[in-house]
Amino acid sequence: MKTLICTVIILFLCAVSADISSAQEISALGGFVKNTDRVNRSYQWQLDYRQALGEHLDFNVTYLNEAHLPDHHRDGFGSQLWLRTAILDRRLALAAGVGPYYFFDTTPNPAGSGNLNDQGWGALISLAATWYTASPWLVQLRGNWVETGGGIDTISLLVGVGYQLDPSPSAEPDRQASSRSLATAQNEITAFIGETSVFNSDSPHSLAAGLEYRRALLRYVEGTVSWLYEGSNHGSQMNGLATQLWAAKSFFADRLALSFGAGPYIGYDRLHDNTLIISGVATMSVAYRFHPRWGTRASWNRIITDYDRDADVWLAGISYRF
Repeated sequence: MKTLICTVIILFLCAVSADISSAQEISALGGFVKNTDRVNRSYQWQLDYRQALGEHLDFNVTYLNEAHLPDHHRDGFGSQLWLRTAILDRRLALAAGVGPYYFFDTTPNPAGSGNLNDQGWGALISLAATWYTASPWLVQLRGNWVETGGGIDTISLLVGVGYQLDPSPSAEPDRQASSRSLATAQNEITAFIGETSVFNSDSPHSLAAGLEYRRALLRYVEGTVSWLYEGSNHGSQMNGLATQLWAAKSFFADRLALSFGAGPYIGYDRLHDNTLIISGVATMSVAYRFHPRWGTRASWNRIITDYDRDADVWLAGISYRF
């Protein structure tokens, strides 16, 4: 888990600190996935952020949900380097990418009660064809191959749409889309409310809440200290403090901000006599500023444990910047 946090943060920091005149894109895709060893199939969906590093070299950070194959409920985070070329007046881009993939797989417990949360490393290999329209919107066809060694291996085919963030008038065909990324506010306080879902056989849900203090450290780096209440259900009764280091970037004259953070989470488990437990947390967050001081923020927190109680905490709230 520590290796995952360090790798993704370092690579994503390299991406967001690259030439800010390079193109940036976000995409959402959906399709079908198949276990390479069996005929089992399921749906799959993917969220993707891409940063151009040069005319023929890109970098991405991606979330891949491999849905519900028999005895496996798996998803994960990956990062890839891509080689690409453009044809047809630079409207069609063809690309191939490869990189590490860290997965979370909920599997039945061989002992017969509950589930196990298997975590591990794999490789994510992808091919993509992207059509760029005259507007900032794009359409993409992508194939993924996930190779994990000890776990299941999958192949998938997805199609989706994307959007170029802060493109220049020349957009993708001239590879000049730029981000008008501005320095973020120095301080931000956000009050959250949301829901917790524990990775278990019946995926228990409960009300969640949080309070976060965020501070800009460098142009693309932020730090947070937060209190997180995971709610109360038969799978989790945790609350505690988390601190995260974030890679963050703003778009559209600083109105929209995307960020990825990770760090330690120290919580008390009320199911086990307030036992102190140190876990990890990785978070994707999006913020929108509708006023110079006020905005909204939505965050998806992945709680990473070593005792089969991984959880997702979905939060949304109001932010005040100062």
